[in-house]
Amino acid sequence: MLEPIYLLVVGRATKRYEGESLPAETVALRTARKYLDEQFPHLDVGSDIVVDVRLGEGSGDLVDVFGEEGAVPMANDTSYGVGHAPLSETERIVYETETRLNEGYGAEHPELGEDIKVMGKREGNHIDVTVAAAMVDRYIEGMDAYRDAVAAVGEYVTNLAREHTDREVTVHVNTADDYETGSIYLTTTGTSAEHGDDGSVGRGNRANGLITPNRTMSLEATSGKNPINHIGKIYNLLSTEIAASVANEVDGVRQLHVRLLSQIGQPIDHPHVADISVATDDGVGLADVRDDIETLVDTELAGVTDVTRQVINGELSTF
Repeated sequence: MLEPIYLLVVGRATKRYEGESLPAETVALRTARKYLDEQFPHLDVGSDIVVDVRLGEGSGDLVDVFGEEGAVPMANDTSYGVGHAPLSETERIVYETETRLNEGYGAEHPELGEDIKVMGKREGNHIDVTVAAAMVDRYIEGMDAYRDAVAAVGEYVTNLAREHTDREVTVHVNTADDYETGSIYLTTTGTSAEHGDDGSVGRGNRANGLITPNRTMSLEATSGKNPINHIGKIYNLLSTEIAASVANEVDGVRQLHVRLLSQIGQPIDHPHVADISVATDDGVGLADVRDDIETLVDTELAGVTDVTRQVINGELSTF
């Protein structure tokens, strides 16, 4: 590493409450460093990456929409959240590939870094899976070892994909590699951030962990926002939870899309629009499932503040 990565944490925070000063920036700095230590074991926090923080305070009118303690908060914005369920075969393969490479395979293969990207494409009965997997140099002795590591990832993903589909699957790993020139996806820290390859919140995965351009999508970012009344976060998480709940509990539902629209200043448990698009199994009419779906949607909306608790407790992920 010739110079450290610079990470600047920005946003809004409450710095005083009932006359007492709160160490918001210190807490944010400590939390960011702890997260990096846990998620990127090859990245030395303090020398490979320097973390800084600059937090402002919210405007008075938007602070007021938090409401009284115990009351349902009011929406901080006019915003739009979407969710769908169940995942398609291709979506499930993409999601499981990234998750299991990081959590399972990576624990047994330290040469695999944490920077993993997966793209899935289905045409007819053929699914292509493209994986970009950063390798860590200290565990790779030479070009042959690198080739073996890439091949092992490909074999693992191929076997994983067969758990979710009977379609033909082709897996490609690190397709930008050029072995003749020695240009390969080899890193020191396990992430391409060391090369200045960075991103911003809102550009990446949605609340279900996927980027799904052929589905209805919201451009609202879910990460980096408060889980109390920031509707761009809450409605994307809630719509995803509603879709999963209906798909799991209502027989005869083949596919479900949920769209929630808020109005700024209105209670978050009363969306301006709650739109549910349903595709049913053969022989099942909409009238057969309508009442069950409406009951579940009403229950989830009434318990919208549970989303706040689940995010704080780490039970819901925003990416």
